[in-house]
Amino acid sequence: MKPLYLASGSPRRRELLTQIGVPFTAVSADIDETPSPHETPSAYVERLARGKAEAGRRAVGSSDGGCVLGADTAVVLDGKILGKPVDEADACAMLMMLSGREHEVLTAIALVEDGRCESQVVRSRVRFRAIGQTEAVAYWASGEPRDKAGGYGIQGLGAVFVAGLDGSYSAVVGLPLCETAELLGHFGIPCWQTLNAQ
Repeated sequence: MKPLYLASGSPRRRELLTQIGVPFTAVSADIDETPSPHETPSAYVERLARGKAEAGRRAVGSSDGGCVLGADTAVVLDGKILGKPVDEADACAMLMMLSGREHEVLTAIALVEDGRCESQVVRSRVRFRAIGQTEAVAYWASGEPRDKAGGYGIQGLGAVFVAGLDGSYSAVVGLPLCETAELLGHFGIPCWQTLNAQ
């Protein structure tokens, strides 16, 4: 079986890929994540996913015949990307903007192999209940929002804010499993490999 590399430092993406029984090796893929002028949120996440996959490919080298998977997630409200909060004030401001409203989560995936690259953007909509300022401060104190796009983690303590979800839960966490499995299949990498190995 050809090797798969995951170009991500995210423990959530690692857990999700492990969940569907696909063995992989994590590699570092640091790229500039600054949005380009006039770039749409969808184009932004797709560019970053592709950029991470290609950076991972360079880090691994092309001699082993493996594939590199990259992914990126953005929380979008009123057409504006909400990144990772820089401090408590930023995190609380994000939660206050999201409070009682619906926002979009875009997650892009990209798979690279020997000059071939396929990518896809998955859109989900998340509806938050109303959030109070004291609650936002307490959530920041938990430490969870610090490395999360939009300042919350749906798979953790932040789940209490989520009143509704239309789309892919795993995509909001960071890796859309249905679409990832399909993309891996295009490159001859099946799911459930770890089950077959037992």
